[in-house]
Amino acid sequence: MWVPGSIVFLLPAVLIVVEFASGRTAAPEQSRRPSGPPPAETPVLPKNALHDALARQRPGFDLLRAPVIGPFLRWRYGRRTLQLVMLLLAVAVIADGLLGSQMAPMNLAGVLPWTHWRALVVVGLLIGGNVFCMACPFTLPRELAKRLLPAQRAWPRWLRAKWLAAALLVLYLCAYETWALWDSPWWTAMIALAYFAAAFAIDGVFRGASFCKYVCPIGQFHFVQSLVSPLTLRPRSLDVCQRCTTHDCIRGNAHQRGCELDLFQPEKRGNLDCTFCLDCVAACPHDNVGILPAAPVRELVADPYRSSVRRLSERPDIAALALLIVFGAFANAAGMVAPVVDWQRRAATALGFASSGLIVTVSVLGALVLAPAVISCAAAWLSRRLSQFTGGAAGASSDIGALPLRTIIGRFAFACIPLGLSMWTAHFLFHFLTAGGSLGPIVQRIATDLGSTLFGAPAWAASGTAPSTDWITGLQLALLDFGLLASLYIAWRIATHDNGRGARAAAAWLPWALVIAGLWAGGVWIVFQPMEMRGMIH
Repeated sequence: MWVPGSIVFLLPAVLIVVEFASGRTAAPEQSRRPSGPPPAETPVLPKNALHDALARQRPGFDLLRAPVIGPFLRWRYGRRTLQLVMLLLAVAVIADGLLGSQMAPMNLAGVLPWTHWRALVVVGLLIGGNVFCMACPFTLPRELAKRLLPAQRAWPRWLRAKWLAAALLVLYLCAYETWALWDSPWWTAMIALAYFAAAFAIDGVFRGASFCKYVCPIGQFHFVQSLVSPLTLRPRSLDVCQRCTTHDCIRGNAHQRGCELDLFQPEKRGNLDCTFCLDCVAACPHDNVGILPAAPVRELVADPYRSSVRRLSERPDIAALALLIVFGAFANAAGMVAPVVDWQRRAATALGFASSGLIVTVSVLGALVLAPAVISCAAAWLSRRLSQFTGGAAGASSDIGALPLRTIIGRFAFACIPLGLSMWTAHFLFHFLTAGGSLGPIVQRIATDLGSTLFGAPAWAASGTAPSTDWITGLQLALLDFGLLASLYIAWRIATHDNGRGARAAAAWLPWALVIAGLWAGGVWIVFQPMEMRGMIH
């Protein structure tokens, strides 16, 4: 049924032909600024194509000036209110996970984090940005830690990269599949407690937001995916920033701290490392920071210098993290389909193992680490080799035939993010739409356990009846199709930006287009397989 709808895939081919035939070229950015806080004197902001485009861009829509939600977000206690709500939910999850029924579909810890929260996270990333880091409850204990503990140490220089967070994310995804964390309320509660303890300990010792920036695997997931979100925190006018001499957005002042993640607003591009804490909004004396429309395609294509991050092409740790999250979307979804589960059980039986745990761990590690490493290196090598057989092109900003593999990977890896986000969304929405009614009976059960009859007896039938999934499959395919088109388009724009219009751009783009198409095909296959109905009473 999905084949006729896939005629839409002719669109990227048409776009590529049109751009290939046009004579336009994108001007590369020419300057970079050193990392760290800005100098005391008025900075001279970088002048380049992207800077000029942002300077000319009118603010237009600003979420902070929207009715109702704008005043709430700008309210002094707006973020604290959101965090308090999330904290109360986290406490309820921990309490029920430790003390309540250990049958996951009957426990708040077995349903709320794995069925509801994850789905709302990806929807929030698609329509807004990193909104859940804004409401993160784990950052409330760190505020207490900074008051009780000195928090004067600098985060170790050798850990100032994303490798630790990437390793923790691999560990989490392996544990999730191997020990079925989604089916264990007790382990879910313990993970939440570990998060609170880690945030308290790390940010109580180290200054800044070291836990969020370098450790938190959930935060890194949000950071990477929000690179393609439609909204971002940025200055309303770069001219105002040009005239500013205090730089309160990063330095803070007597009444408000600045950005703890070292993001200097005039040089900030996109949402990477931005928790949407709005400290820069409150600190800016010119009221010049808003939540404005983002330019994710333009920023990924131009590879601008990013405050505190540098250029993405110069950060192999962030490229590796992006590939891990993209491939993790498909590995995590594949772990719930019947053919993969049956294969793992048969392999364990054939090898004489009592359980399939080791097979699951090895297969997940292969999908998260080995597969992206081998596939990305092969695609980068092919891009370089194929481009060597083509002539140069006018407007090229680099010679891809002479670039190291890690630089090529650092350019094209981020083009895969839209497809990865579409797979995560398709996966999480499936569980949400099939088991969304499971929360009501759990609330009834908790009330009954506490001696209240206000909500009546638990109606467990609501947790066991799933609606028809035909329309859900159509929605999943539409999401995957959109992710495919977006990733192919961004990869093509990157190829033409770096290699000009012509055969060299096509040669650089083709291997990555094959990688993206292969991942999409795997996602389509996953969608059509029988899936485990998690969070439901069968």
